[in-house]
Amino acid sequence: MKQKTLLINGREVAFGDERNLLEVIRNANIEIPTFCYHSELSTYGACRMCVVDIAGRGIVTSCTTKPQEGLVVKTHTQEVRNIRKIALELLLANHDRACTSCVKSVSCKLQDLANNLGIDKVRFKKTEVTLPIDESSDALVRDPNKCILCGDCVRACYEIQGIGAIDFAHRGSKVMVLPAFGKDLAHVECVDCGQCARVCPTGAITPKYNINDVWKDLDNPKKTVVAQIAPAVRVAIGELFGMKPGTLLIDQIVSALKMLGFDKVYDTSFAADLTVIEEANEFLQRKAENKKLPQFTSCCPGWVKYAEQYYPELLPNLSSCKSPQQMFGSIAKEILPEQLGINREDLVVVSIMPCTAKKVEANRPEFTHGKEKEVDHVLTTQELAAMIKQAGIKFDDLTPESLDLPMGFKTGAGVIFGNSGGVSEAVLRFAYEKVNGVKLTNFEFNEVRSDEAIREAEVNLNGTKVKLAIVSGLKNTQSLLNKIQKGEAQFDLIEVMACPGGCIGGAGQPFILEENTKKERTRGLYQSDKTLQLHKSQDNPYIQELYKNLLLEPGSSKAHKLLHTGYKNRKRILETELNVINGTDSQKLEIKVCVGTNCYLKKSQKLIAQLIGYVEQKGLSSAIDVSATFCMEKCGEGPNVMIAGEHIPQCTFDKAVEVLNSKLNAVIVQKSQNLEVQ
Repeated sequence: MKQKTLLINGREVAFGDERNLLEVIRNANIEIPTFCYHSELSTYGACRMCVVDIAGRGIVTSCTTKPQEGLVVKTHTQEVRNIRKIALELLLANHDRACTSCVKSVSCKLQDLANNLGIDKVRFKKTEVTLPIDESSDALVRDPNKCILCGDCVRACYEIQGIGAIDFAHRGSKVMVLPAFGKDLAHVECVDCGQCARVCPTGAITPKYNINDVWKDLDNPKKTVVAQIAPAVRVAIGELFGMKPGTLLIDQIVSALKMLGFDKVYDTSFAADLTVIEEANEFLQRKAENKKLPQFTSCCPGWVKYAEQYYPELLPNLSSCKSPQQMFGSIAKEILPEQLGINREDLVVVSIMPCTAKKVEANRPEFTHGKEKEVDHVLTTQELAAMIKQAGIKFDDLTPESLDLPMGFKTGAGVIFGNSGGVSEAVLRFAYEKVNGVKLTNFEFNEVRSDEAIREAEVNLNGTKVKLAIVSGLKNTQSLLNKIQKGEAQFDLIEVMACPGGCIGGAGQPFILEENTKKERTRGLYQSDKTLQLHKSQDNPYIQELYKNLLLEPGSSKAHKLLHTGYKNRKRILETELNVINGTDSQKLEIKVCVGTNCYLKKSQKLIAQLIGYVEQKGLSSAIDVSATFCMEKCGEGPNVMIAGEHIPQCTFDKAVEVLNSKLNAVIVQKSQNLEVQ
C-alpha cells in the first residue's frame, strides 16, 4: 500500500494512524506548543496555541485537524508566531505571575512557553480582581488566579474519573473553573485523587504541601522521625533531577532522607507484604463461604472514598484491610517505641507517597486514636524532591544507603503494588501456594499484566476457577461496576486503582510530559521485583517474625485491631439539592419523635434536640419538619421515631440520620425524574 504523505515546512512527511495533525507534526521532530491538548483526554481546541497555516485553509488548530494526503502545512510563519504570542500574552495578563513562589515553577508549561516564544513583556493590562485561594482540602490547593481556562482539569475529572467535581461556570469574561455550586473542594464530591492537578499545566491546582510540618518535627530534638517510602516513588523521583523515568533510586532516597534528618527509613512495601497476607486470607475465606463476593481491594483511598460516595451498597464487599500506608503506621506505633527505646508520643511517622488522596486518608478519624495519628504526615514525591533541593543535597551524586530493618525488608510482591495489577498478582502468588500446596517455580502472573484500563483473568486454584478483574481510573470502574450490578459480569476478586496505571500515575508524582513515562515507571517496578531475592510476601522473614511475636495469625483479634478497618456511607444531601425537594408545608418531609413517658425516659427529648440541630446545620429547615408527638403506643420499643411514615423503634441519632438521608435521596431521585419527563 502506498504510504500517505503531506508537506510540513516544505518537507515531505509520511503519516499513518495519528489522531490529528498535531501528532504528525510532533512525530516529525517539530514541537508545537499546547495547553489544552493532553494525550489521555479528549481534543478540546481551546487554547489556540497549536495553530498552523494550511494552504487553502488558512490558520487552523492542529489538534482538531485530521491529517490528509497532500496537505501543505507551515508551523511557524510570522502570522502563526504572532497569534501564539498574543494568545499567550492575554493569558499572562490576568495570571498571577509570582512564579518564584509557585510550587509548579519547575514544571510550569506557561513559564516554559513564555520562554520558548520569547515573551519579554506583556502588552495587556490586568482586568480581573485577585480571587481567594481554596485550601479547604487536605489533598489539593486550588488557586483560581493561576487558571488559564484550558479545561484540562475539568476533562480529567469527568473523562478519567467520571465525577465532575469541577467545571466551567459563568459566561464571557467572567468564566471560571469552579467546584460544583461554587463550593470549596472539601465540600463537594471530590475523591482527592488529584488527577486534575496531574494534568494542570500551571499552578492552578496543585498537591497540598506539608513540608513545613515535617521540617518542624525534624528540627525537634525530642522527636524520633521515621519515614516509609511507597513503591512508586522510587521509580519517579529521578525525573525531578534530570534522570530517566523508571530509574530505580530507593537507595539514594534513603541516603537523602538520612541527610535530611530522618532517624530511620523503612519501606511501605514491607506493609504491602503484610497486606497481601491479610487480604489473601480474607479472600480465601470469603470464597470458601461464597459470601461478600466479589471482594474489592482497599489499598487506594481515592477508590474507597468513591465507593463510599457512589456505591455504598458495595461497601461490605471491600476488603476490611487497611492500606499499606496505614498498616505501616499502625505497626510502627505498636512496635518501634520499644525497639528504639523512645516514648510512643515522641514517634513521628512520615509517609512518602505518589498520591494526594493519601494525605486525606491519614487524617481519617478511624486512623486517629485520641491525639495519636497512625501516620503523622504525608509527603508526595514532588515534596520530597523539594525538601532535598531546599537542603542543598546533590541527589544524583549521593552514595546509596540501605533501608533499616525490620520494616525496610520487602519482597517483590510488595514492590509491584505500585502498578495496576500488582496487588492482584501479589495475592495470587500467596493464594496459589496456600491452596495448591506447592511452591511456585515461576512467580510471575503475566495474565494480570497489561496496559489495558480494564482487564480480566482466570486462575485455577486447586480445581477452583477464580475470576479476577483489574481496573484503573474511576470512570472505567464505574463501567465495570454497572455491568456487575446488571448481572452482565461476575468476578471473585477485583482490584481498583483510582489513578490510570495505578500509583505510578499518582498526582503526587513528577509532572508527565512524555506519553511513555508511565510505562517506564511500570517497567522499573517489575524489574525491581526481578532483582530481589524474594518474590512472595509469605517468604518475608520479618513478616513471619511479626506474626510469631505480635499478630499470631492472619485475621486474629490483634491483626483486626491493628490492620483492619471499616467504611461508611458518604452520600450527602447538599444545600443546593434543596431546590429539588423544597415545597409548601404540606409537602415537607415529617419527622415525629415520641415524647411520651416511656420514650421520654429513654432520652427522646435529647434525640429531638439532636435532630433539630442536624436539620438546621444542614440547611434543611425549609424541607423537613421535626415535631414532638405523644404516645405511639409502642412503649416497649422506645424511643420511637416516625420519618416520612416509617416507624423506627429503639431509634438512635445515627439511625435516624441514616433513614432521613435515604428518604431525602428517594425524594430527590423521584422529583428529578419528574423534571426530566416534563
